[in-house]
Amino acid sequence: MSRLRLYNDHAPSTVLLETREHALIANELAKAGVLFEQWQANAPVKAGDSPEAIMAAYRNDIDRLVAENGFNSVDVVSIAPDNPQREAMRAKFLEEHTHKEGEVRFFVDGSGLFSLHIGNKVYEVLCEKGDLISVPDGTTHWFDMGPAPSFVAIRFFTNPDGWIGDFTGSDIAQRFPRYE
Repeated sequence: MSRLRLYNDHAPSTVLLETREHALIANELAKAGVLFEQWQANAPVKAGDSPEAIMAAYRNDIDRLVAENGFNSVDVVSIAPDNPQREAMRAKFLEEHTHKEGEVRFFVDGSGLFSLHIGNKVYEVLCEKGDLISVPDGTTHWFDMGPAPSFVAIRFFTNPDGWIGDFTGSDIAQRFPRYE
């Protein structure tokens, strides 16, 4: 089940808000300019299905999001716990960074932890199956897929090159909980 934890950025041991209620998560994130939705497949899908089958199961939502945001590239990424590159892949985005375009992910299966540093707050968002998160361009954040990553996600791009991380050099991500 999805979860939001809200912290002051200087107090990682004090949780200001914790909820698993989707409407409250979406409302709190909307205040910070972040879109959070839940989608339902129109056909059964699971990890291991072809990218075409996965995208077909969510076609209406994909088409709506593309039309609303002008995305010109959509793909599917799948990471399994036995991936030999899992440690390097996890480490790649564990530090605070930004992107030149929004980071938009829909979790078809599995989970991942986004931590968004907005103003003097950190929004820790556990995204699970059925969750879409849209992190606006320029938002400082980090992503943790955990030590045994297991997820299938649909990714949306305007320009795939815009998704390159621009790291801030801050150590803030090291002070907050990891996805274990």
